[in-house]
Amino acid sequence: MSQHPLGSLIENKPLLESIAEEYGTPLYLYSGDRIKNNLDRLSTSLNDHFEKNQIYFAVKANSNPHLISFMKINYPDLGCDCSSPGELFVANKTGIPAERCLYTGNYESSDDLKAALGSGCHINLDDIQSFHRLAKIRVPKEISFRVNPGFGSGRFKEITTGGEKAKFGIPKEKIVEAYRLAQAHGVTSFGLHCFTGSGVLDKNYFTELIRAVLEISTLVETNCEIKLEYISIGGGYGIPYKDEDPILNIDRVFQNIAKEFYSVYTKQECPVFCIEPGKYLVGDAGILLARVTGVKESYKSFIGLDAGMETLMRPVLYGAYHRIYKVGEPEATPDMTADITGRICENTDRLAVDRPFPTVAEGDLVAIMDTGAYGYSMAHQFNTRPRPAEVLLEGNTASLIRKRETVEDIFKGCDV
Repeated sequence: MSQHPLGSLIENKPLLESIAEEYGTPLYLYSGDRIKNNLDRLSTSLNDHFEKNQIYFAVKANSNPHLISFMKINYPDLGCDCSSPGELFVANKTGIPAERCLYTGNYESSDDLKAALGSGCHINLDDIQSFHRLAKIRVPKEISFRVNPGFGSGRFKEITTGGEKAKFGIPKEKIVEAYRLAQAHGVTSFGLHCFTGSGVLDKNYFTELIRAVLEISTLVETNCEIKLEYISIGGGYGIPYKDEDPILNIDRVFQNIAKEFYSVYTKQECPVFCIEPGKYLVGDAGILLARVTGVKESYKSFIGLDAGMETLMRPVLYGAYHRIYKVGEPEATPDMTADITGRICENTDRLAVDRPFPTVAEGDLVAIMDTGAYGYSMAHQFNTRPRPAEVLLEGNTASLIRKRETVEDIFKGCDV
C-alpha cells in the first residue's frame, strides 16, 4: 500500500470517516496535494526540455471548475483541451483565456462549431468535411487538423484513438489535402495535432509517436510552404492502476521527444510543443469513498456498496481495474474472494470481479483508488440514482466542490 501516493490517506480512518459523515457516500474525494505534485512534476520536466510549450488540461477527464481553478492557481499558464461546448464553458468559467484553449471535436454539429468560433479558441478539426461545415459559418485565420498516423496505443482497445479502426483523425495520406483546402479558403496560420491513445506506460511509445508526427509535419510544411505555429501530441500519459504497473518516467519521455523534435526544428524557429494531459494530473489524486451496504453469500460471494456502475463506469465500460481498500486497514490480509458490486439493476454492475478482500461488514467504508479521471465525468443517473458529491482535500481541510445531486434535481428539466 505504501507505493500508492495516497496510501497514508487510506490509513487515516478518522479523517475519512469524518469526511464521509459530513458529506455522505458515495463521495469523490480529491487530494489537492497530489494534484499539485503531479502538475509540478509534469510542468518542470516539460519546461526543462522545451522552451516553447503549452499544457492543455484535458477537461474531459474531470470538468469540476474548482479543480481546474486549483490547477490554474498552481500553474498560471495552464490551458484547457476541450471537446465540447460544455467544456469550453467550464474553461471560460475558470478564467482560462481563449488563446489557451484548444477545441478538438469530432463529427461536430454546426452548433458545436459556432460555439468554438464564438469562443475565440484554437480550433482543431478531426476531418476534412469538418472544415467544409466550418467554412459555411466562418473561416478563421488559424486552423489545426488532427492527423491519424495509422497506429495507436492504449491500455484498452476502447481508448486507443489512432490506427485504422479509430474513429478519429484524418488519415496521414490525406493530411496535405486538408491544409491545401484551408489555404484555398484564406487560412494563414496553422497547427498540427495527433492523439493516438490513453493510459500509455511505455516511455518509448512517445518517441515512436513524435517521429511519425515530425514526418507528417515536414510533409505538410514542405508541400504547403507553411510553418506550423504549434504541434500537439495530445495526452496518453498513463498512471499505475495496479501494484505491478510501472511508473511512467515523464522526464525521460520529454527528454526523448525533445531530442527528436530539435533534430527537425531549431530552438529559435520551432512550433510550440503542446500536450493535453488529463489522467496524469488528476487520476491518482481521486478516491471514491463508498459504504458497504451488504455482504451476500450466494453461488459466489458479493460485497455490495452504495457506489456502482452509475458512480464509476470504467470497470463496466473497459473492464478497467481499480485498487479497492478497506479504509483504515489497507494492508489487511484478504480472507475472502468476492465480486464488489453496487445497487444497479444490471448484472454487469461490478466494480471488481473475484477480488481477494478482507472481511467487511455493513457500514464499513471502502476506498476505490485512482478515480480522479473519468470517474465523476462519466457518472450517470441510471436507475434514477443521483450523482455523488465531490470534495477537495487540502492537507486535512476538506471543502465541498460539488453538492450531492438530489432526485428532485434530476427532474428539474421536466417542469415544463
